[in-house]
Formats: sequence, C-alpha cells, structure tokens
Amino acid sequence: MTFKFLPLLRQILYTSTTILLLALFLPSCVNTRHLVYMQGSFDTAKLSKVNLTEPVIQKGDLVSIIVYSDNPEATRIYNQALITTGSTGGAGTEGATSGLTGANLSAPGYPVDENGNIEFQGLGLLHIDSLTRSALKDTLTNRLKDYLTNVYFSIRILNHRFTMLGEVQKPGIYSIPGDHLNILEALGMAGDMTFYGRRDNVLVVRETDGKREFARLDLTKPEIMASPYFYLQQNDVVVFEPSKKKVAANDQTTVRNLTIVTSIITTFALLYTIFKK
Repeated sequence: MTFKFLPLLRQILYTSTTILLLALFLPSCVNTRHLVYMQGSFDTAKLSKVNLTEPVIQKGDLVSIIVYSDNPEATRIYNQALITTGSTGGAGTEGATSGLTGANLSAPGYPVDENGNIEFQGLGLLHIDSLTRSALKDTLTNRLKDYLTNVYFSIRILNHRFTMLGEVQKPGIYSIPGDHLNILEALGMAGDMTFYGRRDNVLVVRETDGKREFARLDLTKPEIMASPYFYLQQNDVVVFEPSKKKVAANDQTTVRNLTIVTSIITTFALLYTIFKK
C-alpha cells in the first residue's frame, strides 16, 4: 500500500525543490544592461574636452611646503625638518634644509585650522584656505622674494584622499595618487561595483567652503564626463546604493520563506525514503 504514496511524494518533492530554486535565483536576476557603464552614443563635441581643475586647499587639510633657493642656509629657517628616504630604503630626519638632492623628501606638514590659516615656518600666520597650489606659490614668492634668490617650492596636499562606501568590492578610504582622479578610476581602485550596485544613482558628497554639496551621477550615461563631480576632489565621499534586487534578497520575509520551503523539502524527502523501503 505504501507504494501508492510514492508518486505523490515524488511530485511534492519535485514541486518543493522547484519553488526553492526559484526563490533562490529570482531575486538575483537583473537586467544586464544596468551593469554597463556609459551606454549609448557619445557627443564628442561636448565630451571631448577635458575640464581639469587644480586642487584647492581646504580647512582641515594637511599641506606639505618645502622651500628651495640658491642659498640653502638662508632657506633653512623657512622649512620644517625633512624626513629623507634614500635608495637603500633607510629613513632618517634631516635638518630644515633645501639643499638635498637624490632623495625622497617629506615633511610633517602644516595643518589648516578652522579659520583657514597655518603657522608657517619663519613667516608666522598665513591664510591659505581656498588657494590652489599655484596661488599659494605666488603668495609665498611675494613674501620671500626680498630674503631668498630664485625661490621655488614643492607643495603637496598630504590628505588628498576620498572614501568609497556601499556596493563596491573594496569599500574604504583611498589616496588620490596624483592631482586628478575621475570616478571611474576610483571604481577601479575599489575593485568595481558589486553585482547588486546601482550604476544609475551614485551619490557624491563634497565639502566646499564650509558647505556640504550632494550630487547624483548616472554612470550608465556618457554625459557624466561633463559633470563637475566626474573628477573627485579631496575628502569626497562616494556612496553606491544597492538595487531593489539586493534588498529583496536580504529581506527577512524572503529568508523566512526559504526556511519554510527547506523544511518542507526535508520532511518529504524523509517520508519518501521511509515509504520507499
């Protein structure tokens, strides 16, 4: 008599397994078109021009300024102690000098306070907020031209970094390797977006002149290259939102339903085994 139940159990087991597989795979189905960056045709007349802007010094930045001139001894009083790294990889601290060559030089840096000022070695208080490096070089040249001959400078923003959050493979804080970095290059540094990331609604948070700005970018369209937010600035925060499919996949109701279906399959598999004997 027990063999009469086998076809029924077999059908129930098959149906339950199908439901489980659908529940597992349907939430992850997405339109592959949403995974492609900068789709469609390119307006070359509009997008071929590269609009690069020089980084601007902001409150809270850490700025390294090294002064050079024809007279290293006279220049010494305007420099912080430099840390030198030679070809052997050894590191040490040198005096405040500008006559070093053949070594990598770095300095502790000048923190820009909440008023946009720094306490510059040998000159005192300087207001540098909102200045580009070129503008800061001009300012320093005017202040030091009566004291130094053929003066020039090496200026770096030491905290030239940005933050990647959300649906990227490697979220975190990254340093901008040069003066300019666009959002696609930043994505490459973070290992690209995950399968569930929304490429059509990327949030960029930027602080400028004490105010916070918000921008939304659609990375599936070529027009993003004309956006002022295409090139990242220091301290930018880029947030990649999850798609609705990710939300559905993580929904507690979905997880609960999967648990119920799994329990049903286990029960009928056990009954099938018992009645088959």
